[in-house]
Amino acid sequence: MGFADKLAGLPPADHLARIELEGPQGEAAVIENRPGSQGSLRVYQYLVLKHAAIDTAAAAEGLLLFAEHTADARAHPGKHPNIDRLLQIQADGRAWSARLVPQAKP
Repeated sequence: MGFADKLAGLPPADHLARIELEGPQGEAAVIENRPGSQGSLRVYQYLVLKHAAIDTAAAAEGLLLFAEHTADARAHPGKHPNIDRLLQIQADGRAWSARLVPQAKP
């Protein structure tokens, strides 16, 4: 099953503005709810809701969810930063915290 098929089985993330991530040494990353990153937003939302943090178990599951994009990220470091982060977490075992930020109410 490819990424599109796996993504179809995840809950929507339309209610989110972004996900804010923080690494154990103060590293910061943001996944915005915008075209080009909405798939990553849904994957990370699912992982945060299931695992509470992006730890090695969440990273391993996320890499499976990203399917064919994981192989592309391994072949082309830097092309998929949200997958690169999961690969790094899996390699170094350092968990990242995450905060789901909802869309502003009108």
